[in-house]
Amino acid sequence: MAATEPLPGTSDIWEPETLDWTILETTARDIFHRYGYSELRTPILERTDVFVHNLGETTDVVQKEMYTFQDRGNRSLTLRPEGTAGVIRAIANHGINQGDEVRTFYFGPMFRGERPAAGRRRQFHQVGVEAVGSDTPWMDAEVIAMLMHYLEAVGVKGGKLLLNSRGLPQDRPVVNQALQEYFRPHIGCMCEDCKNRLERNVSRILDCKNPDCQQIIAGAPLITDLFCDESKKYLAKVQLSLDRLGIPYEVAPRLVRGLDYYIHTVFEVEVTIPATEGQDAVTFAVAGGGRYQIVPAGSNKPVEGIGFAAGMERLLMVRAANGLKSIAPAEADVMIAALGEAAVPKGLQLAQQMRSMLGNLRVKADFSSRSLKAQMRTANKLGARYVLILGENELANQVVVLRDMTDSSQEEIPLAKIIEVLKSK
Repeated sequence: MAATEPLPGTSDIWEPETLDWTILETTARDIFHRYGYSELRTPILERTDVFVHNLGETTDVVQKEMYTFQDRGNRSLTLRPEGTAGVIRAIANHGINQGDEVRTFYFGPMFRGERPAAGRRRQFHQVGVEAVGSDTPWMDAEVIAMLMHYLEAVGVKGGKLLLNSRGLPQDRPVVNQALQEYFRPHIGCMCEDCKNRLERNVSRILDCKNPDCQQIIAGAPLITDLFCDESKKYLAKVQLSLDRLGIPYEVAPRLVRGLDYYIHTVFEVEVTIPATEGQDAVTFAVAGGGRYQIVPAGSNKPVEGIGFAAGMERLLMVRAANGLKSIAPAEADVMIAALGEAAVPKGLQLAQQMRSMLGNLRVKADFSSRSLKAQMRTANKLGARYVLILGENELANQVVVLRDMTDSSQEEIPLAKIIEVLKSK
């Protein structure tokens, strides 16, 4: 790898791709504001305990994927691997009164030491929301509805909503015992990850994607059958709410999600990109989330909420597959060709006036004092529609030559009227 290339799993992002990223961000602000959410920006770096404490020591994220290091103050710091833990830390630091709600959204880079693959990078980006302080199934349904609203608005259509429950903390011992009793006789035929999870975090076996393990998992007890009545009723109310909102879903009894803080509702949205020439069809989750209960570090009071995160790289993959991909704009709509050193200051002044008075047009002034022929080649390369030619004669006569690059026609315009003429065009 060349020293000038980005590190594996990271990338430089240029126009026109940055325009697609902007669409995801501005649409998030539009949709989430409609639901009463406000934007929050948390640090990329946090104390390691923020994630270990909240995500759980036995999760794959904490065990294998976090970028953790000691700083000069001998503190253990971690690049954030997900958004929820930092948001909860921020809310706890800001203070939330009993009975109050905080509805917030965020987007930005996350970091995990995973093997890079399509739609998955070591530095990846998420857009997410957190609704903290509400403990009702109706809020779960509205958050899911907001996610589906957002996905449709950014052009990610045809997603399949998968729904399940993790139950309450008091359900875990019963669930864990039943799963351990089922998997223990089979564990010798399962992958190393599943073997490690049997005693530490047995429900995570249900999430294994290994085909051989999947055959064994298919016969495992359904965890929702083992829940207490309260957990079952909660899930039933979420389903009723989604039915009333007209949001189709599929109950996925093996869906558990990978973090320890989840209770009750968990969900994912799967999208399939159809096969194309040279590439098979691929199905992956573009977003997921659920209800959680977290005791922030340094506190003894649990915080309950529900949220989701969507992978922005994967959203862009689906948009591109649906034909929604930005086209590189012209680097300049108007270029000012200043001929001779005396014309450069006037070209600089004119460009600044045009940027202030011509709205969103891209204006570029050439300060090189090169020949007209050389500057016209640059204008073609930039995709400029118009070129303003300004030399010593034009300065003396207080005019500018306006050249239309589409048909090579040109005309002299008084300098005082050039902005008015361009507005009319």
